[in-house]
Amino acid sequence: MSEKSLQEKYAPDGTCFGCGPTNAHGLQVRSFPKNSDESRAGGEVVAEWKPQKKYEAYSGALNGGIISTLLDCHCNWTATYHLMKRAKADRPPCTVTAEYAVKFLRPASTSDSIYLSAKVVDLTDNRATVEGTLSAGGEVCATFRGTFVAVKEGHPAYHRW
Repeated sequence: MSEKSLQEKYAPDGTCFGCGPTNAHGLQVRSFPKNSDESRAGGEVVAEWKPQKKYEAYSGALNGGIISTLLDCHCNWTATYHLMKRAKADRPPCTVTAEYAVKFLRPASTSDSIYLSAKVVDLTDNRATVEGTLSAGGEVCATFRGTFVAVKEGHPAYHRW
């Protein structure tokens, strides 16, 4: 895919295990706004990710910690993207996870692509609550709800992208 993901566009030197483009040992989630209408508030952000056997909990099923990481990183980028749009800024704020919960509904098969989808459900100037799903084989395997906060100068994550 030639289009740049949010991570590649705004954090090309990112080293995060889940979404850092430069972390060769990481998951390298690539998130994209689904709707090309950049001004659409709360719009869906999507990602497709190819699992590998090394991320299995048991034969054919994706590990729960990997599922949580995929959702956390993807939803964080959904939050920061929409915070940037709300502020009418040209760069996203650095955000961190304040809290999240994952509900596992069924095993996520590693035999084909994993699909991530997320939407902002509450947005203020410096905080976003995001709901997301992880699907495999056409079925939702896990749901996510998390809160992400834009950090200020002095926080260790402030300059990470």
